[in-house]
Amino acid sequence: MTPPGHLDARALICVTVAMLTWSSAYAAISYALAALTPGEVALARLSLALVCFLAWLGLRGIALPPLRVWPPLMGLGVMGLTLYHLCLNDAETEIASGTAAIILALSPAVTGVASALWLGERLSPRTIAGLWVALAGVVLVVLTSGQSVSFQPKAALVLVSVLATSCYFVGQKPFLTRYSAGAVTTVTFIGGTLAAIPFGYTLPHALMNAPASRIAALAWLGLAPTFVGYLTWNMAISRASVSKVTSFIYFSTPIALTISWLWLGERPGPLTLTGAAIVIAGVVLTNARIQSRKPVPGP
Repeated sequence: MTPPGHLDARALICVTVAMLTWSSAYAAISYALAALTPGEVALARLSLALVCFLAWLGLRGIALPPLRVWPPLMGLGVMGLTLYHLCLNDAETEIASGTAAIILALSPAVTGVASALWLGERLSPRTIAGLWVALAGVVLVVLTSGQSVSFQPKAALVLVSVLATSCYFVGQKPFLTRYSAGAVTTVTFIGGTLAAIPFGYTLPHALMNAPASRIAALAWLGLAPTFVGYLTWNMAISRASVSKVTSFIYFSTPIALTISWLWLGERPGPLTLTGAAIVIAGVVLTNARIQSRKPVPGP
């Protein structure tokens, strides 16, 4: 029998799919922003994903959660979807997509803190040390995210995205134990999409004037990283502990950097790569577990 919170084969497959799709989002966002505003990009991907989620529930015959749990779920959607995507999109208007991916690698550490405060998980000294190491790496990345070593205010928006998505992951866990992952995610996307309308209401006009290649990037964002990514991610969280699942996020950093390099030609500098290595080391340290030694039997 699989121990509670343990990553079984199905959870591992789900989190792998989520990582591969999410890692492509940063470059796709940067590409779409050449023709659309941050609010329009956010509304486009959330709306398309919501349509997919509703179709998924209809085909699978899955019922939505009762209305009494909609307010907190929609609130999580506003925080973890609307706020997250608006801040991330706005940040990518000035910083490289690979840099955004590096800063977002701090999410597992922040999620660990949120899990301790929200779900009562205890933080070990190793976890606390990892948080400080990862924070040092994030500071270095923020300072070197421009063409020169200077502070980039837009990079700080990605830190807001980190806090928003961490609360979103942890806040859903109690609901995922009672309702299906698809149903819970759909309600959060209803809240997130509605809240994004005021920021992207010009989307129809923008789509009429945008090149086909930029629209294709939006379609990819809505279908792969948003619909498939969030669905498989929440499936994994429903089957394992939040901290164990989110520990896989640090793998998205090298994947996203590689995609940005190949697609957009964004070659990260030595200091940015150093900061990335420090972030990854800190996150790994945060989520590492020390196996307890069994006592040696006496003679």
